[in-house]
Amino acid sequence: MATAADRIKANAERLRDRTPAAADAPRRPPTAGTPQEAPAAIRQKSIRRTVDLAPAQHRALDVWQRETADQLGLARVTGQDVLSALVDQLLADPELSAHITRAIQARQ
Repeated sequence: MATAADRIKANAERLRDRTPAAADAPRRPPTAGTPQEAPAAIRQKSIRRTVDLAPAQHRALDVWQRETADQLGLARVTGQDVLSALVDQLLADPELSAHITRAIQARQ
């Protein structure tokens, strides 16, 4: 019977066999005047961010999410929904961006 270590080793070997040879070649930084190749693939997977909230902020956000879910007729509004919408607004609205910049500066 194969041990966990044997299974891990076998999986690693399978993955290594599937990897193109170019991935094993050492990467050299581009030199001046040489055209750079475009990246092979654009990252499509979402990137996780976390945030630390004070207990009072956390409770207030929970209440807001529940009330908003009720207003929208949804079972729930997640923190992910809230933060994604906030980031979209922050990046699209220069006035909001300036306001947030001032708020961050005031906290420093």
